Amino acid sequence: MGVVIESFVWEPTTSVFAFFLLSTFLSIFLFPYFAKSKTFGTFDHAVSSSFARFQRWFLAIYTLSSVMEGVWSVYGESELASYGVSKESMVSYLCVGFSSSLVLGPLLGVLSDLIGQKRICLLYCVLHFVVGVWKRITMSPSAWFANVCLSLAGLVHSFGFETWLVVEHEKQSQRNDSLNETFWLMTFLESASLIGGQVLANWLADGNVQSGVALSATASLFLSVVAIVCIVRTAKEPVKTLPLRDYSAAFYAYVLGDKRIWFLGTAQACLQFSTAVFWILWAPTIVADGREVNLGLIYPCFLGSRMLGSTVFPWLMSGQSFLRLEDCLVYIYAILAVVFSIVAYDYQEISTLIVLFCLFHGFTGLVLPLLARLRTMYVPNELRGGMISLSQVPANATILYCLIQRGYSGKIENSTMMALSAVSLFSASGCIYLLRRWGKSPHQDWHKL
Repeated sequence: MGVVIESFVWEPTTSVFAFFLLSTFLSIFLFPYFAKSKTFGTFDHAVSSSFARFQRWFLAIYTLSSVMEGVWSVYGESELASYGVSKESMVSYLCVGFSSSLVLGPLLGVLSDLIGQKRICLLYCVLHFVVGVWKRITMSPSAWFANVCLSLAGLVHSFGFETWLVVEHEKQSQRNDSLNETFWLMTFLESASLIGGQVLANWLADGNVQSGVALSATASLFLSVVAIVCIVRTAKEPVKTLPLRDYSAAFYAYVLGDKRIWFLGTAQACLQFSTAVFWILWAPTIVADGREVNLGLIYPCFLGSRMLGSTVFPWLMSGQSFLRLEDCLVYIYAILAVVFSIVAYDYQEISTLIVLFCLFHGFTGLVLPLLARLRTMYVPNELRGGMISLSQVPANATILYCLIQRGYSGKIENSTMMALSAVSLFSASGCIYLLRRWGKSPHQDWHKL
């Protein structure tokens, strides 16, 4: 008589999704009734009609761009595996993507400051359009070309839209409340759009990866065209007149010559490195014990926790916390470091790992708008794109080194990469602490150009 072994696939229960949905809803809609400052948040209508119109257009464009990111984030290893690509080749494709960001990233940031942020956002849409056309025409992995384009698009997405927002905000002389409001809405809508992109890609795939890639390419083409039309419809952007020589002198004086910017940039790089390590290792870490896991249902939990974390930002900015922004970041970075330290000890209980990873994303959702607020305080808008892209260089270089050491020579383990992330986050906490000691009052803006 044979023994029947029941297969069990671990997946989060519906109560987990209900918790994130209900908590996010309550955090948003109870805010006006409990906030000490009644002038901050989504419910503040004391902005000019022109900026309110731009804000609506901007958030719509940003949402479309995030959906495009979400569509392609579903594929990757599954697409390459469907074409029979080996694991070693997949690692090489990842290395190509990070190498292109490492080499071309700072140039794109400087280009953004020189030619205008609206044009660099158009470049983002053009890159996605090119990837969509390429994948639709060739019907092959096209991994080298596609990875380079998508890596550069992701890099532009990290600084182009934010810089465009703050420049337009300064040009129209709006209150900082409206800018803070848009920062957390960007994080919130980006997370929601990534979930929407995943739903769209899975619906188009319907079990056939290659067919799903082709249909996703068509969807990406459509979304990129819509985003381009929306960007063109916004207000005209004046042509930049700052010469490269003057820009270089200003960048050296106000970015490279300011230790506070170095502390802030290091903190940004550490968060980027740990986030990249997470997205590379989260699936292998969860399935390390050999059990079957429904990863497609776990992914929305991470983004849902990031949405929830972003809604805490307006509570902090409205006077609900007695801590300064820098104080909050010091403690949050330390908590994130502890989370990675626990994971680095090779925990294999799935539920514990999911909770830890959700904590990481929840606090990350709060850190992102806090860092954007600090950049507004310390970095001149005219140099913001170059500063953000330059701060990503050490993160991309470290990730590339870890991929080479792990993927080719096998000299480091996954737990070692997690431990390095924990060390980097502890370092980021120290950098924010030094920024707090040597920085100025958090309520002053600094634009000297």
